[in-house]
Amino acid sequence: MFSTIGILSPGDMGHAVGRRLAENGLRVVAALGDRSERTQRLAAQAGIEDVGDYAGLVTAADAILCILVPAEAETTAQRVADALAATRSSLLYADCNAIAPQTVQRIGTIITGAGSRFVDASIIGGPPRPGYTPRLYASGPPVSEFAALNDFGLEVIPMSERVGDASAIKMCYGALTKGQSALYTELLVAAESLGVSDALAAEFRNSQADALKRMDGLPGMLPKSRRWVGEMEEIAATFGAVGLTPKIFEGAADIYRFVGSTALADRNPEDGGKPSLTEMIEQLAAALG
Repeated sequence: MFSTIGILSPGDMGHAVGRRLAENGLRVVAALGDRSERTQRLAAQAGIEDVGDYAGLVTAADAILCILVPAEAETTAQRVADALAATRSSLLYADCNAIAPQTVQRIGTIITGAGSRFVDASIIGGPPRPGYTPRLYASGPPVSEFAALNDFGLEVIPMSERVGDASAIKMCYGALTKGQSALYTELLVAAESLGVSDALAAEFRNSQADALKRMDGLPGMLPKSRRWVGEMEEIAATFGAVGLTPKIFEGAADIYRFVGSTALADRNPEDGGKPSLTEMIEQLAAALG
């Protein structure tokens, strides 16, 4: 039974997951010694307790949920493994990041090599909020143990005892949702640059109304664009590993890298005042130079 859950790291998704667990009776902790002022503020708002460093985290927590940018997942796992070894601690470590099955398998080896239990997990959906809970797919030998978090406000969907399955479904799902957003962004910026935005919008209203409605939500991607670069690269690696071309999602990574290079990506989700779709596309087209 869990009593204390560690969150690495309480950013946009992590602090919301931590808040949900805290609201349902668990003690939630984080190592905030080297985190940004914003992350520390989000953690405090969510009722997440700061235990300072990784040694404090692994000795306090029964389980750790690692929720951060894909590029940091493997390095973070090694830091946790080092802390586990140094403190002679053992816990359940769940990697909840958008990473390829082969990446999560390497991370599992790092954690189990330090004497702890490992679960491959993936979050599909947005951060928990009143009336809404994302799905948390999970696989790996201790998947039944991890599923106990269903009693504390999460929706864990056990898949199998094979590490990699939960990450695989996330990669395929993200290929649709975030891949589609990258495609929409690229074609709209191209139309603006070519001077045919109004004509294209009229044709979309006539023949692609559902797609046009989805495009209206694109500005919500802006503060996430820099994080999504790594996710697209992990999807590319996933598909490449099974013999498919990785180039589609390497291109999607390039689109998010481009968006992330502009001031549009500097806004945080809590800031408000996001641009309209038209404003976003005009600014991105201007950034092409």
